[in-house]
Amino acid sequence: MRKIVSAALAGAALALAAGGLASAQISASHAIMGGKEHTVMVGGAAMYPSKNIIQNAVNSKDHTTLVAAVKAAGLVDTLSGPGPFTVFAPTDAAFGKLPPGTVESLVKPENKAALTRILTYHVVAGRMSSADLMARARMGGTLTTVEGEPLKVTSKNGAVWLTDAKGGMARVTIANVNQSNGVIHVVDTVLMP
Repeated sequence: MRKIVSAALAGAALALAAGGLASAQISASHAIMGGKEHTVMVGGAAMYPSKNIIQNAVNSKDHTTLVAAVKAAGLVDTLSGPGPFTVFAPTDAAFGKLPPGTVESLVKPENKAALTRILTYHVVAGRMSSADLMARARMGGTLTTVEGEPLKVTSKNGAVWLTDAKGGMARVTIANVNQSNGVIHVVDTVLMP
């Protein structure tokens, strides 16, 4: 099975588990096969298309930093909505590439605005598959994030790359992790607005 990561919206799963979004509608693109869900493994956990982004993300051992950041930013309720959302979910290793002390500083209450800005820079309104992203890359296009700033989309050697506002680049390492409220694409670098 392919690995999959549901990230940027990790903390919302707790609220959703209690709130009951698990019964959200599943679109035809969610890969339900013969009455069984087609799951992808991310961070050692199955990602279920019938669950929302947060419900899946909290189970990924590769996204504990993202989940903690979503909670610290107070985005659980916001990100547990119906969407759809396209989330570029940085792994714990991606957060580990930041300068020492950055994550610890960002999760402090006084830095909530900066953390929220970074996290919402990883979210795009709508459901965009890897095929949609490749098509956008061929057109030399950009995506407008929920944060409001653009991400440039390019393709190299069959992989989707995102270039942030500061010129940093992140590669999509796991694509098309379908969720009830969107899709997650795991990325190897934290994007910066």
